[in-house]
Amino acid sequence: MSLARTRRTAPVCALVLSFCVIAGLSKATAPAPVPAPVIAHPAAPIEPKKTAKPVKVAIKAPKDLPVITYRHVPSGFPADPAPTATTPLTEGLHAPKKLPLYDAPGGRPRAFLPPSIRGVEVTVPIVERRPGWVAVLLPSTNRRIGWLPAGGWHSRPLRDQLILRRGTHDLTWLRDGVRAESWTVATGSTRTPTPLGRTFVLGRTGTHGAVYAGKDALVLGAVPDDRDAVAPGLRDAHTGIHAWYRKSAFGRSVSNGCIRLPAAAQQTLLDHVGAGTPVIVID
Repeated sequence: MSLARTRRTAPVCALVLSFCVIAGLSKATAPAPVPAPVIAHPAAPIEPKKTAKPVKVAIKAPKDLPVITYRHVPSGFPADPAPTATTPLTEGLHAPKKLPLYDAPGGRPRAFLPPSIRGVEVTVPIVERRPGWVAVLLPSTNRRIGWLPAGGWHSRPLRDQLILRRGTHDLTWLRDGVRAESWTVATGSTRTPTPLGRTFVLGRTGTHGAVYAGKDALVLGAVPDDRDAVAPGLRDAHTGIHAWYRKSAFGRSVSNGCIRLPAAAQQTLLDHVGAGTPVIVID
């Protein structure tokens, strides 16, 4: 599945805090009384200051660090710690310029995250936070994350989520954590299964041929788990979500790994789901 330019949206939120104090005076009219003896009280023990957890400093990345592309991701990135978690991921990250990705907070820089891939802006879901660092799902690989230090990138809200249950061939679209729609779909065959785990919508692309019902496809960050299992022309491709012309395919495991939908369902996703939307594939 190749990639073409996509559309995006982005909403916002905020938080407020306040406090107050009280004071008073009294006026004396009689002679001043004899002062009472002063009783010394032991001073209250001083509480030790709680220090914040130290932030691990990022090692400067070399200029010749490889850049993640549509076909290639360097090795050394850690596994997604919760690949089948369906807890909504509500925040995405976009880098306006290429930024180094690390294998751990304060760890080794492994590759640059580019601002776009094949002309399409990249938005990656944030899956974990630590002091001064965030972890994101990576494109062009399966079930891998990379860490970025705070700063240098923009946060984008993610309202939507897609959950595919391979065992029942059921795709559910959630908006703000609430089920919006659900469809029976076709998934990958036993030889070329739809990759398990968390991924995301990388972008959208045009399609060619009546089999796609004239609808654009959504290209995912996921790639075939076994590249040798697919036809040679698809070994550098990504998994996608696209319309399919035959109703007989739905409810079956018959594709090269892509998720096939009825045309009306695909149009619904194209109208509402944008880049960065998390896609979770479970059994």
